Amino acid sequence: MISVIGLVVLLVMVFGGFALAGGNLLVIMAALPLEMLIIGGAAAGATLVATDIAGIKQMGAGLGLVVKGPKYKKADYSAAIFLTARLMKMFRTEGAVAVEPHIEDPKSSSLFAEYPQFLKDPFFLHLLCDSMRLLVVSTGTLSPQAVDDVIETALDTHHAAALKPCDRLTTMSDALPALGIVAAVLGVIKTMASIDKPPAILGGMIGSALVGTFLGVLLSYGIVGPLSARLRSIIDADAEIYLVIRRVIVASLKGQPQPLVIEAARTAIDPANQPSFAEVFDGLRAAK
Repeated sequence: MISVIGLVVLLVMVFGGFALAGGNLLVIMAALPLEMLIIGGAAAGATLVATDIAGIKQMGAGLGLVVKGPKYKKADYSAAIFLTARLMKMFRTEGAVAVEPHIEDPKSSSLFAEYPQFLKDPFFLHLLCDSMRLLVVSTGTLSPQAVDDVIETALDTHHAAALKPCDRLTTMSDALPALGIVAAVLGVIKTMASIDKPPAILGGMIGSALVGTFLGVLLSYGIVGPLSARLRSIIDADAEIYLVIRRVIVASLKGQPQPLVIEAARTAIDPANQPSFAEVFDGLRAAK
């Protein structure tokens, strides 16, 4: 929602400042539809050339995420520690047979039912359950470093895919000023074809042409570029919860005591969402 407010402030300040300086908004409003048709249509066409339907859908979903903001709140990070730590404790104390029903069908698991927010995140379930499956199906002692490498690869692959909409928006942002120049040049061409017109008419035509350059720069640096940056920050923020799974599993495999396991996971969380040590430790004891 803060992004929507920022967009409103941007438009009010730009166009309001122009009006207060004595500018005629009617000139911009008159040229806006055709200039937006040229610039927006060119940007949409170029995006279709550079990507596919799935990529377009990802961009749309990304813009929706900008409006909603990060999906995980402070309490969810504690819940991720509780869930992963309880599964690891169950594996150590009760064995693979006790863990297997939970990780094979999380949606029917009584343990996962206590943390319903994660049932809506397919990657969270895959990362946690597949990592636990490694422990269940492996014979002998697993190397914590080897397990860490596997989880790290999964995280890197997922994060790179999640950031693709940001990259596409950044590419669009970089192209918009040039597309604005294209629209402006077309306006100049139109003006030059009417060079015999009176100065007042030519001035209006040149002004309309320059609206294209203005829109290209405004859309790039005032709207699309900031949207891309905001989307990237949201994706980066939500990705921190997956680090919790990694830290708990690896620290547990190293045979660390539970307080150290908790601290290894807790310190991987951004301070804005980081629960205190007491909150996590007391919550884990209550969840037993």
